[in-house]
Amino acid sequence: MSYRLLEQFEAIFVNGPYNHRVSTNGDAVALRLYEDVYTLGRSKAYVSRADERLSVLNMQNRRQGVAARRGDGSFGEVVPNTATYAEPGFNVARGPIATIEIGVEVKILAKAMIKQIDRVISDVVGQAAHFKTKGGQPITVGVVGVNYAPRYVSFEGDRQFPTDGKKYKHPIQEAAEAEKRLLSRAAPSFDEYLVLRFCASNYADPGYDFAWVDKNATEMDYGAILARISQIYEARHRK
Repeated sequence: MSYRLLEQFEAIFVNGPYNHRVSTNGDAVALRLYEDVYTLGRSKAYVSRADERLSVLNMQNRRQGVAARRGDGSFGEVVPNTATYAEPGFNVARGPIATIEIGVEVKILAKAMIKQIDRVISDVVGQAAHFKTKGGQPITVGVVGVNYAPRYVSFEGDRQFPTDGKKYKHPIQEAAEAEKRLLSRAAPSFDEYLVLRFCASNYADPGYDFAWVDKNATEMDYGAILARISQIYEARHRK
């Protein structure tokens, strides 16, 4: 099967330019995980609850009556007697949720990784804790993209900031260290943690480029995570 999360992640850059200030990028990636779990079909409980709209995706990423920071995608038990809706092309319906059964947090490091790494780690670790606010046993998933491109250009309004290898480090100069810090300091806070290693320059000429560092390994890692999520969900929710 093709994986919609990986396809959406690639589309963010291919349909560029990528703007790191657009917060909905993480939402767009995260919600595809729920579609991939559904399509995989290894948890009958997940498919059944999604079909019956007993559990739905909350795009506001909050539980009713629980004050907590937003994640990029929260799936849980629907609030009784409330309306749900389905977007065309998606199997998992959306609506307000009372609990979190699966929570996803997405971060993309494209440039200036070491400069922002402490803030990113603090954000994702905090989000993992907030998924568990008010108890329950949510399956927490962290997804982080790490850019290994030899050059990159970022945008602030009309201004462009290309990397030069000195003042502005090229992504390849920082990627391995950034990934190392994420795996040691952020990954332990999640049940599952996926590193998406990619190359994207964000240059428009001759067209916005994108490549996986190792596409097969990325698909294998993600597929294994989907299988484990399905197994855990089935064990917790089967009748």
